[in-house]
Amino acid sequence: MVGACSSGSDSGSGPGSTTASVPVAAIDDAALQSTVVAAAKDLQLPGVVVLLRTPKGEQTVTYGTTERGGGAPVGLDDHVRVGSNTKTWTGTVILQQVQEGKIALTDPVSKYRPDVPGGDGITIEQLLDMRSGLFNYSETLELNQTMDREPQKAWTPDELLALAYAHPPYFPPGQGYHYSNTNFILLGLIAEKIDGKPLPQIFQDRLFGPVGLKNTVFPELTSNAIPVPYSHGYMFGDNVLTMTDPAIPADMQAAAKAGTLAPHDVTDGNPSWAWAAGSGISTAHDLATWAEAQADGKVLDPEMQAKRMAAFQPTDPSKPGGPEYGLAMAKLGPLYGHTGELPGYNSFMGSDPASGVTLVVWANLAPAANGQDPASSIAKTIVDEMFPPTSGASQTGSPTPTS
Repeated sequence: MVGACSSGSDSGSGPGSTTASVPVAAIDDAALQSTVVAAAKDLQLPGVVVLLRTPKGEQTVTYGTTERGGGAPVGLDDHVRVGSNTKTWTGTVILQQVQEGKIALTDPVSKYRPDVPGGDGITIEQLLDMRSGLFNYSETLELNQTMDREPQKAWTPDELLALAYAHPPYFPPGQGYHYSNTNFILLGLIAEKIDGKPLPQIFQDRLFGPVGLKNTVFPELTSNAIPVPYSHGYMFGDNVLTMTDPAIPADMQAAAKAGTLAPHDVTDGNPSWAWAAGSGISTAHDLATWAEAQADGKVLDPEMQAKRMAAFQPTDPSKPGGPEYGLAMAKLGPLYGHTGELPGYNSFMGSDPASGVTLVVWANLAPAANGQDPASSIAKTIVDEMFPPTSGASQTGSPTPTS
């Protein structure tokens, strides 16, 4: 699924509608448990949590512990860093501001940030769709080296943008797709400018409070804390080693499999480097509640929700049925949502109003030694079992990298 995001195609006519209802294959508790445990052991995960809601009720699986080799058992109330799922918060705020007439999707980004290279030709909508062409600062050696050397550094948004602006764009605005955290740093700054408040307060006032996300946090730039209870996060290798290929070298993978190479505890890293693109913290239940609110149209008016659900475009047009993205949301097979990853944590959230299925998965090791996104991989297995190809539902693709 989208490594941090993805999206879908067919949209319904109603404000919260998606695709037409399709048959859903039930997964009994034993089968779900077996699927999750097998994947967790294969990917060497210290812990994983799965929350599945269907019209028949709620199923959960918790495996492992909050600390590698010990600690408390993982639980549904554990807080974890949710990475690029944060983008759906930032994007939703912008869309709310659009429906309030405070900003337009067709506005050039230069109207709000004159410093953006080529900003006169980049629209707000292209930022939301990952089609601005702006270079992704997360792909710079400087950022990854600093994250390894100074994991608790508090980055400012302008420092992150400076890293991006030092590189040429991938393509002219609107003429391609490239997942770029730079887009959402800009959107976060624009949201603050329009509302006249810091982003943590905007999220609380517009989203967390109204939706009832009582265990969701957007930390201050200087904070590397996670509310208790929380799960530690682990990573093999370091950021520079996994910068262009998330898989560690073959000899290290073999050592990890043999148990002679242990992952590092990266829980205390400051997530400010991801800011509006990915520094959020949440729990399984809050992610499920948010995924449902977003897909059901509970956070936007009917007109804007319909526009959002019709905005999905393929991230790679040469791969029919693959991931799609639009207006800060992904379509992951039949589910609407996002994925997220920061060092040590990978999460997936998705909901389909048509079938009544909501799925949340998180894992406390990311990436896996072989480069896989653990939570996304587990979610894909579950979704493909519930929505087999014969049902007519598009299958989940492999998402693009996340924060």
